[in-house]
Amino acid sequence: MVYTIMIDRTKIDEILSRAEKLEGLCKEDVTYLLNSYSNKLKERIFYLAKEIKERIYGKRIVLFAPLYVSNYCQNECLYCGFHKNNKSLKRSRLTIESLKKEVEILINEGVKRILLVSSEDPSINVDKLCEFIESIYSLKNLKGSIRRVNINVAPLSVEEFRKLKLANIGTYQVFQETYNQSKYKIYHLSGPKSDFRYRYEAPFRALEAGIDDIGLGVLFGLDDPVMEIRGLLTHIDEMKKIYGVGPHTISIPRLKYAKGADLSYNPPYPIDDEFFCYIVAILRIAVPYTGIILSTREDRYLRDKLIELGVSQISAGSSTTPGGYLNKANEGEQFSTSDHRSLKEIVLNLVERGYIPSFCTACYRKGRTGEVFMELASDGRIRSFCDKNAILSFAEYMANFGEDRKGELKIKLEEILVNFSNDFLKEKIDKIFSGEKDIYI
Repeated sequence: MVYTIMIDRTKIDEILSRAEKLEGLCKEDVTYLLNSYSNKLKERIFYLAKEIKERIYGKRIVLFAPLYVSNYCQNECLYCGFHKNNKSLKRSRLTIESLKKEVEILINEGVKRILLVSSEDPSINVDKLCEFIESIYSLKNLKGSIRRVNINVAPLSVEEFRKLKLANIGTYQVFQETYNQSKYKIYHLSGPKSDFRYRYEAPFRALEAGIDDIGLGVLFGLDDPVMEIRGLLTHIDEMKKIYGVGPHTISIPRLKYAKGADLSYNPPYPIDDEFFCYIVAILRIAVPYTGIILSTREDRYLRDKLIELGVSQISAGSSTTPGGYLNKANEGEQFSTSDHRSLKEIVLNLVERGYIPSFCTACYRKGRTGEVFMELASDGRIRSFCDKNAILSFAEYMANFGEDRKGELKIKLEEILVNFSNDFLKEKIDKIFSGEKDIYI
């Protein structure tokens, strides 16, 4: 629900002036912009969001794939297809061997970055998660390997998070779902996830355990979106105050249909596409240093638009079913997806629209995480790394997966390189096309 107010144009100018300087915005500023929604202001913010995103991240779009390892769950969440009393869901969990088969498929499609996802399955503890991660990193073939495993699992203790840190994860991702505590109790009937505070403090425990990069998120549709954004920004402010670092990423899922999850049939607070775009654009100017992640919940046309307005990372060719890359059936999915394009189709689409598909994982391996990343991103210096590493990772993708489109893609790469009078890049690309892999700065 959006509350339209009498717009103070001077105040709007002051807020957007701060945003333009990459200063970010406080929750009061963001609330004012959200409640001042109008077509004229929307177009102004859309323009600024696009400009800020390109100043910080350039034209690169990071690509990843989720890998679900279980849909057995001990929670009763009214919006999720995995809830424990869903009798219509086909349950499954991966073994090490079946996980390896899934990973091999992803490697052979060109994936370099995986988001490991698990329901709250009692049989998959932190040691099993570490075993999964070790197995993923161990797989290599002529097409390459997975270079970074990010993880989305239930909140853990500090000691358990330390084990994940030692397993060499990238970002730990946890969504609060809704910041409205009273509604949280209504939507989460039972199970460990029903503890609002334990979930809220999970990012803090992860940071305490030494995990530098944290991903937050809201499931839009569960409460008034203006209040959800205020809750998210309060969470971020608390994180920055205590630990000196904000989230590495923010995810922006909307509640989508999930078979057997009654709430998903009729979201309590539906958000139309235009206001959803407005939310994303405002998040981009409010937290300019943070990556914004968009899943395949949304259709291809809206995803294309949201990339222009602030999204910097997208999933591609996704399955939300354990074993779903080998077995294409979706009886065990967490929620329905809308963008069914393959990774290759999305790569071609991005290139045709002037973006650089990025498979880069350099920052994790170069130590540009946590406070270091925030410092580089806050004033746009991270772009000098992002652009170059995106080009190098895209060149490697072309060398291994370009096949019949390789000539066309090389032309696109040459067009991109016109803006980079850099002999270093050209030299490294030549090495890549001669067979060398994993070149980054």
